[in-house]
Amino acid sequence: MCRHLAYLGGPVALGELLVRPPHALLRQAWAPRTQSSGVVNADGFGVGWYADGDPVPARYRRTGPIWGDLSFADLARVVRSGAVLGAVRGATLPGADGEAAAAPFASGPWLFSHNGAVPGWPGSLTPLAATLPAAELLGLEARTDSALLWALVLHRLRAGRGPGDALAGTVLAVAEAAPGARLNLLLTDGDRVAATAWGNSLWFLPGPGRVAVASEPYDDDPDWREVPERTLVTACRTDVALTPIEEPSA
Repeated sequence: MCRHLAYLGGPVALGELLVRPPHALLRQAWAPRTQSSGVVNADGFGVGWYADGDPVPARYRRTGPIWGDLSFADLARVVRSGAVLGAVRGATLPGADGEAAAAPFASGPWLFSHNGAVPGWPGSLTPLAATLPAAELLGLEARTDSALLWALVLHRLRAGRGPGDALAGTVLAVAEAAPGARLNLLLTDGDRVAATAWGNSLWFLPGPGRVAVASEPYDDDPDWREVPERTLVTACRTDVALTPIEEPSA
């Protein structure tokens, strides 16, 4: 299923978000508290972060569980950033693609993650895949539902749609093609975050000059707020907006 988190705010060590909190992604990899399907997220992990003056994020991704990577523990202790997206992976189906299947996916300034699963994959999304240019299909990083979702989102971004609109449009199209799909999507360019709650838990933590959006709270701060089901979250460091994701009118 996966768990993921995005943070915008003052620079912090990666470990302060992903490792040290009592319910950080490190713990969510083996003991999630609000996950609706599956109990272990040990099929890989990744983190992307932005450095000052560089719009293209760096990424660190691995195929194994986050708790078993000693190099990441050292990296997370010293690397600091004011914009981060991290994820731990529970694969929809066991199989190939390794590190390439671990979020975050990336293109230009964008980082993307998917928490959920698409029933009937891959057949259920064949009609949607056929709407993408051949070059974009050939450029998929992995043969997974999450990688195709990212291609659908990125196609909308490249067509000029805003991040929230790109996520909501993708969710509605995929939900129609594959009823019962769980489609919690997370997207950032280092300045903005967009996310969807569709089939699994989503929370956000506002604060002066910062915001976190996550599958579940990473600590016991009472200011965490749960996002209603079928809702789009758009946020920056100073504002959070919640918008219902609604089917288009007939």
